[in-house]
Amino acid sequence: MKERKKLEIIECQGTSYEVGKQYGTACKEDIRRSAYDLISNIMKMHQVSREDVLHNARKYLPKLEEFDPEGLEFLRGQAEGAGLLFDEVLALKSRFELGIYYRSVAGLCTSFAATGTATKDGKTIVGENFDLTVGMPVNLLKIKYQNGLEQLSLIFGGSCELTLNSAGIGMALNVMFSPPHEQQLCVPCCSVITRAMRQKRIGDALGVVCASGRSILNYLFASAEGDIVGIETRPGDYNVLAPERDILVHSNHYITDRFKRGDGMFGLMEGDSHIRLFRIRRLMERHYGEITPQVMMTILADHNNYPNSICAHFNPAMPRGETLASIIMVPADKMMYIAYGQPCSQEYLEYKL
Repeated sequence: MKERKKLEIIECQGTSYEVGKQYGTACKEDIRRSAYDLISNIMKMHQVSREDVLHNARKYLPKLEEFDPEGLEFLRGQAEGAGLLFDEVLALKSRFELGIYYRSVAGLCTSFAATGTATKDGKTIVGENFDLTVGMPVNLLKIKYQNGLEQLSLIFGGSCELTLNSAGIGMALNVMFSPPHEQQLCVPCCSVITRAMRQKRIGDALGVVCASGRSILNYLFASAEGDIVGIETRPGDYNVLAPERDILVHSNHYITDRFKRGDGMFGLMEGDSHIRLFRIRRLMERHYGEITPQVMMTILADHNNYPNSICAHFNPAMPRGETLASIIMVPADKMMYIAYGQPCSQEYLEYKL
């Protein structure tokens, strides 16, 4: 019998600053612990000072000020609500960039999208297993902005979000293997997500990434209208991925030929990325034309190549994190199914926008 761990929905509304402050206040302890864990772990692993970590986070501020003033106001409100310095919240938002800089990324996810002829009812389905540091706090926000747009946002460690919005757009993501020496001062990828998911058309969301997403993520967008599209980014470049037979899957290595550098940043961990990609595609093909959220719930609980499987478990010999939550979205229904923890042991619960 699986467990039923329900996430509390934190309702926020108003300006970006007000939403950020309400979030910071409601989830103060989680956000403060996330900031402490991120900064202290980097300090311990790399023998650097707290000021060194915050100094490197501050390098991204000018880019963020230019890219998304509204998102910046959210961070200022989040910092005030949580009782943190702004630089500490900025470090959270720059989590993945700092991870590459300090060679400490542990977020290795498996994402998917299916639509049209691949799904049983033709509706679009998108989601992923989100794998990151063991014990990282997870919060679920229901946001209503002043322009009427609403969101369900699952936020990990006070920074990265998986979002479904009321315009019928859902998204998933994957951290990519990008070598530290190629990193540039870019807009933090978590901030790119935030601005993209405030858009009301999937083309505009994709445009945000095309214009400014030059980082370390694969972004996977899906719409209620049946569009699914991925975009791999690398410092200084990007490439848009189209679905094959109405299916698009991704893990943590580049698919784009010109991005394949064999940099080996993640060493042996890169091998399980290829296995997870082949595996989820094969399992979805077995159910072609019959894919439903319930089918994907079974696929996302798969243990092939355990513990470095689609449903990831902690591996002390290869500390790559574990599945913190499994998320399946149906944009047309404005529905998000979340298994809070590993889907092999946690039941998916429904959350309606």
